[in-house]
Amino acid sequence: MKQESPPTHLDVKAFAHAASTLAGHDLLSKYERLMQEVQGLGADHVLNWSAQGELRADEAGAEQIWLHLTAEVSLPLMCQRCLGPVDIAVSVKQSFRFVGSEEAAEAQDEESEEDVLALSQEFNLADLIEDEVLMAMPVVPRHEECPVEVKLEVADAGFEVASAEKRNPFAVLAKLQGGKSS
Repeated sequence: MKQESPPTHLDVKAFAHAASTLAGHDLLSKYERLMQEVQGLGADHVLNWSAQGELRADEAGAEQIWLHLTAEVSLPLMCQRCLGPVDIAVSVKQSFRFVGSEEAAEAQDEESEEDVLALSQEFNLADLIEDEVLMAMPVVPRHEECPVEVKLEVADAGFEVASAEKRNPFAVLAKLQGGKSS
């Protein structure tokens, strides 16, 4: 099923039982936390997403509810090398296993390779997509090769001049001692 925005209320169990698939695209402007990260730029960028529900049996034959999520977006960020704008492609491909309660999810998430979430009849898929894109963002965004030459310096010229002008605090003592004869 194709739709524009991801649902904010999704019955994950019914979604998985039906082996449903949802896919769509949305403007970046609809994701408040992502817009904060891109400092209000790129509101017209498109975030493509898809979600698929699946039922699996565990080793004991018990039913497991899974949600497979993909998302792709180009985020306008600031290159941390040249401080110029850079579009970074962010791609998410993640699977989530759902369990009956928050306590079970917390306990199993530590020991499981997959992400474990608590089952809810009103699961917010839009928030999950935003969370995953935020976590997939690079810590230090940068160009492969910056469009301008980057001057890498440890200190600026003003720093060196200031240190050259610094007076020796013992110079006054030397003057005082110079006037005494022993």
